This record gives sequence, C-alpha cells and structure tokens, in this order.
Amino acid sequence: MVAFGKKLKERQIEEWQGYYINYKLMKKKVKQYAQQMEVGTQDRRHVLKDFSRMLDNQIEKIVLFLLEQQGLLASRIAKLDEQLDALQQEPEISHITELREAYRTAGQDLLKLLYFVEINAIGLRKILKKFDKRFRYRFTDYYVKTRANHPYSQLQQVFKHVGIGAVVGAISRNLHELQDRQGRSYLSIYDQPVLPLQDPIIDSIKAAVDRLSNSTNFLNFLAQHALIMREEELPAPIEEQVDDSNYHFMSLFLNLANTFLYMVNTYIVVPTADDYSMSLGAAATVCGIVIGAMAVAQVFSSVYFSAWSNRSYFRPLIFSSIALFLGNLLYALAYDLQSLWVLLIGRLCCGLGSARAVNRRYISDCVPLKVRMQASAGFVSASALGMACGPALAGLLQTNFKIYKLTFNQNTLPGWVMAVAWLIYLVWLCISFREPLRETEENTPQESNQVQNDRLEKGLQQPLLITSLEKPSDEDGDPEVDDSEEAPEESRLPVTSIGSAYRLLTPSVKVQLLIYFMLKYAMEILLSESSVVTTYYFGWSTSSVATFLACLGLTVLPVNILVGSYISNMFEDRQILLVSEIIVFIGILLSFNVFIPYSVLQYVCSGLIMFVSAEVLEGVNLSLLSRVMSSRLSRGTYNGGLLSTEAGTIARVIADGTITLAGYLGRSRLLNATLLPSLLICLVSIASTCYTYNSLY
Repeated sequence: MVAFGKKLKERQIEEWQGYYINYKLMKKKVKQYAQQMEVGTQDRRHVLKDFSRMLDNQIEKIVLFLLEQQGLLASRIAKLDEQLDALQQEPEISHITELREAYRTAGQDLLKLLYFVEINAIGLRKILKKFDKRFRYRFTDYYVKTRANHPYSQLQQVFKHVGIGAVVGAISRNLHELQDRQGRSYLSIYDQPVLPLQDPIIDSIKAAVDRLSNSTNFLNFLAQHALIMREEELPAPIEEQVDDSNYHFMSLFLNLANTFLYMVNTYIVVPTADDYSMSLGAAATVCGIVIGAMAVAQVFSSVYFSAWSNRSYFRPLIFSSIALFLGNLLYALAYDLQSLWVLLIGRLCCGLGSARAVNRRYISDCVPLKVRMQASAGFVSASALGMACGPALAGLLQTNFKIYKLTFNQNTLPGWVMAVAWLIYLVWLCISFREPLRETEENTPQESNQVQNDRLEKGLQQPLLITSLEKPSDEDGDPEVDDSEEAPEESRLPVTSIGSAYRLLTPSVKVQLLIYFMLKYAMEILLSESSVVTTYYFGWSTSSVATFLACLGLTVLPVNILVGSYISNMFEDRQILLVSEIIVFIGILLSFNVFIPYSVLQYVCSGLIMFVSAEVLEGVNLSLLSRVMSSRLSRGTYNGGLLSTEAGTIARVIADGTITLAGYLGRSRLLNATLLPSLLICLVSIASTCYTYNSLY
C-alpha cells in the first residue's frame, strides 16, 4: 500500500505543485519536534506555537491560490457571458455548440480546483492527526477551536469552500440555457444529436462540492444510518471503473428483505409481550426479558455472522432464516405448552438469526460504488419500515380460535405469522440468491517451480534484518515510513480481535459509541415498556398500543427527509448532534410522572420528542462515527458496523433488563425508575460531547 505522502504527490496537478500543502515538510517537522523534545532542546509551548504558525502559512498559501484561480475562472465566465448575450441577436447552432464546449472546459477547470481543495483538506486532517498521535496531545482541538470562528482565520475557507457556489451556479445555468436554446432551433434532429437534460460535468462538479462541504441530501443521510464504512481516499479527476460483476439485484433485494423481516420480528411482539407473560403466570414486567432475549442472543450472533460473511453470504442467510423460523415456532407454541422457558428460548433463537451484519457486509462488498448509497439508504428504509410494520401488524392480529389444539390469538399469532413469513423467505432465498464470486487460492494462477526457486534463492541472499539505512525512502532521502508510525500495509490491515479494535478507539470514537448506546437505551425503554405503562395509566388496549408504536415508527422517514434535505445543509453535524442530545434529554425529563394525574398528552408528546430526536441523533452520530473511526475498522470481522451494532444491542439488553428489575418496585414506580438511568446516561453523553466537540469535524 502506497504511503499517503506519495499518493498525495501522485494526485497533484503538475502546474499547481507549489500550492499544495507541503505534507512532506510538515511530517519532517513533526519528527524533528519529537527528537528535540526528547533531548530537551525544545519545550511543548514553543513546538505548538511554531507548528501553528507553519499550519497558518500553509493554509494561507492554499487559500490565496484558490481565490486567484476563482478570479481567473470568473473572468473567463464573464467573457463567455458576453458571447452568450451576443447570441441572442444571431443564434447560430455552430456558435451555440462552441460556447457550450467553452463552458464545459471552464467546468473541467473548476472541477480540478475542487479536487485541489479537497486534497489539501485531507492532507491537513492527516497531519493534524499525525501530530496528535506523536505527541499524545489534543492539538487538533486547540487549533480548530482557536481558528474556527476567528475573523482572520482561513481554516474554514479550506473546509468550507469560498465563492465556488457562485461559479458552479453560473456554469450550470448558462449550460442549461444554451441547451434550451439549441433545443428550440429549427434544425432537424438529424443535424444535431439529442442532448441530455443534465450535463455530466455539472453532475461531477456537484458531487465534488458535496464531498468538500459535507453537505448532504436525503439519500446521503439515510445511507449514513447504515454505517457502511469506507476509507477516506484522495479524489481522482478521472473516476475509476467499478467492477460490478458480483452485483446481483435480486440478492441485494433479499438482503433488504431479511432486514425488513427481522425488524418486523423484533417489534411485532412489543404490544402483546406483557399479556403473553401474564398468561404464562409471570408478571407483566417480565415482558422486558421476553423482548430483550432476542437482543441478548444478537450480541453473540453479530460476531459470528460478521466472521461468517468473510467466507459466504448465502449460508449465513440460510441459517438466519431457519433459526428465525424455529424461534417463532417455539414462541407460538409456548402458549399451549404453558411454558415461559419455551417462550424465552424461542426469542433467543430469533436473536441467533440476526443477520444484519451480513446485510451490511453484502452492501459494502458486493454492491458497486455507484449504487451503494441507494443500497445503504434502502437498508435504513427497510429497517424503519419494519419497525413501523411490526406493531401495526400486531394490532391487526386481534382474534382467538383453535385448530387441532393449537391456539391462535393475539399472543401467539405474531409467532405463527412470522414463522410462515420466514419459511416463504427461505424458499425464495434458495431459488433466487446468487453467491458472489470470491478470490480464492484456487483461482490464483500458480507460479512455476522455477520462478519460486529463483525467488527463494534471492530471498536467501538478502540479510535477515534491514537496517535503517535500507528503509524505503523518497527522492530526498526521507524515510517513507518513520518508526513512530505503523507501516502502511499494517495500518491498512483489518483488526483481528475485539481487543485490537478497542485499542484503535480514540476518545472521539468512544464518545460517539456512548451516544449510540444512550439513544438505543432510551428508545428501548420507551418502546418496550409502552404496553405496561399505557395499560396501567390509561387503560389502553393492545390495538391502541400498536397504533402508538406504529405512528412512532412512521416518523422515521419524514424526519430523515427533513434533516437530510434541509437541516444538515444549514448546520454542522456536530451542532446537530449536540442539539439532538439536549432535546432527547428534554424528552426524557418531560416523560417523568411528577404531576398527578399522568396524562395521555404528556406521555405521547414527551415520547414523540424523545423518539424523533433520537432518530435524528442516530443518523448524525453514525455519520460522525464513520469519519472519526480508524480506517482499519472499515472492513474485516471486527469492523465499525459491528462495534456500533454491539453497542446498540448491549444497550437494548440492559434497558430490557432494567424494565424487569424495576417491575419489582411496582407498576406505579416503573416509569420513573426506568427513565432515571436514561436521564443520567444522556447527561454523561452531553458532557462527553462537549469535551470532544472540537475534534468532531
């Protein structure tokens, strides 16, 4: 794997080389500072001041060149606009075509400028991270905090492009106008090819602007929920062709169907879990254990499914379907067997069939980059739809009859319905799923014995240890990899254990995982105890509880549309993150039973505030998590998606256990007893966010 410094040099535009961030020089300075501090010739205060000054100079060089190039582009576009105005008098098709090509050329130059800014922004982030790692000092926090909002700082002009939007608007508007004018020509379609409605260069420019400014749309925002992690790569002016030979739409659809059915399976039992527990002779609050048993098993199943997906996708999905079929069958039979243990074993089997790690991995590995965002958004949409359909379906299953001593009522029908659904899915899976091709040793051409022998002889002639003088170096003699860093190959390898993954977690990542834990805990408390709480305070029926939960689930997509299309374009992710946490805190606070009597309006409004803000928080949280997490956690068994899934699943397990334990205090104290831990965890997460706020960019 090529080191970042070399990749940076390779991607530079030759005539602009003097205006890029001097990553190599700054890397040398970091190493020099470390050596000076070791021997005591420099103190930390002087190092921070000197390095800050160097960064300021580098950023100023970049920004001034950016402004100069924008001015040149603006002058070119102004001259082209004059020619466009002249065409209004004498519209000739040849002149229109020439002018369109001139605008496209200007667009290509603008695209090069956008790549220039993006490469420098990545280089700046890399060198800041390197400094923090070498000195174990949060220099990034200090630098961003002191420069972000200062009136003379140019830092934001690198991360938030300056004036480029006006140039983009001018080029796209005039190209569109020329296209319309050409369309109104009296020439035949045979004289001029049919032009597309949208020029490809404009699409490329808009994509580059979105990447640079971190602006997003609804599709992007949904895709971030899926946490399909990718490494931060340097942009290339020419898009590489993606090998999509492994892509099979029906296989992708089956993965999304698995996600949907699993979420339905998770939440279909929530409205009736308390009644089912009481019908088996247990307390209503045992519903926490019944609901949480699925999450307990998922803690373990996520790991082995993630490892299994390294070798196959089809077999894990088959196993998942069988486990869920058997689990739902046991769940339904527990009523006639009058066994709480059978009920719990059934839910555990369902949890063992959680293949969400496989679904995520399939999208990450087998879906082409050009449609991966849509697939990731589909994953999140399927989850949200399943979350809404589960309780809604439970509300429709209000009947009671027997067939051959088997009882079909509101308690058992969720199990029977899901068992049939998983059986149908299993048949569909066997017929339609196509296992992607994988590179194996058998497919790798074998080298001849002579070549292997030659390599062996050459290897025996090499020294066993390579001295520091023989380390790979660039043309100036600077080692490409210094001793303080991981070798590029090693730094790119996926981690092989939970312990290794944990050691890669920076404070920012730990805080984001804590936030994810908090929001999943709060949501699980709200959803799992809803049936018990509403029955006790308001006397709601199963249908009423199911309707309430379904309405909560249906808010997911509209809220994501609002946040993804508008709010995320107006504010930074970290700002939305902190505000969402505060609103979750307010929602939890309003849910407490302080005033008597406890009203339906208070419960519904506070629950809605908490749930919606938690949904917003989840999307932004996972977006930030994917940016601050190490690239080594972007693939392999112990990846970032698995870590976040485990954090959320453990939160659900603890929340469901809390409900059952709080039940011993009595139903009258259940609500406040379960909300108190949520409130405290939320407070801790808000404080932690404030502590790491400046590193979230």
